[in-house]
Amino acid sequence: MQNLLELKDIGYSYHSLHGETKAIDNISFGVKEGEFVAIVGPSGCGKSTLLSIIAGLLEPESGTITVNNPDGSLHYPRVGYMLQRDHLFEWRSVYKNVILGLEINHTLTEERLEYVNRLLKDYDLYKFKDKRPSELSGGMKQRAALIRTLALDPQLLLLDEPFSALDYQTRLMVSADICSLIRATQKTMIIITHDLAEAISLSDRVIVLSGRPARVKCEVPIKLTLKDASPLAARNAPEFNSYFNQLWEELTSED
Repeated sequence: MQNLLELKDIGYSYHSLHGETKAIDNISFGVKEGEFVAIVGPSGCGKSTLLSIIAGLLEPESGTITVNNPDGSLHYPRVGYMLQRDHLFEWRSVYKNVILGLEINHTLTEERLEYVNRLLKDYDLYKFKDKRPSELSGGMKQRAALIRTLALDPQLLLLDEPFSALDYQTRLMVSADICSLIRATQKTMIIITHDLAEAISLSDRVIVLSGRPARVKCEVPIKLTLKDASPLAARNAPEFNSYFNQLWEELTSED
């Protein structure tokens, strides 16, 4: 299968009056359509910078990003970017929050609103659509934030540690639910996480970055033997511990 996106030799530095800080250097990898890719690396190595470049929020100082759309078009994929915090507005209801992007883009069509209502039902939030964000649990807020992202029908989903603010039990349940639902939409996803178990259980491939400036140390395809293909069941797969140890050794080894 052809890559939807191909990054080649991407580099970026931050500049200040005190000098230059190189964040990422010569990063190259591809992402196939429908693939789930997890990116892990030491804290502060430049993972979020890389995601911002893929999202088009930052322009790389070197390197290129090539797009291979299935229909042969050259447009950049529609990107949905989900951050660590839900950033829901308290003065708007859950429903008004999830359609915010549609309002901003002037795309409040009947078809899109039907899609939003279907997502609210799929994510078990429909009965809470008239509530305020403060009336929701942390997991429900993250579901609402994801619906707001999906409402614009992105081709590529970028998730920057979207579950890090949740307690461990809620994180397990919400990450499993959300990723199962995203897989059902057959969208392409890149997720940044510090949790190696999460990376293994959610993704098709894990990319390990080095310390700053970040470079690709290795890519680990994930192949788990499962009767139940859910992210929670993945943690009981016979290969799980081997992948965890391999990723841990890559993260902690000297470059």
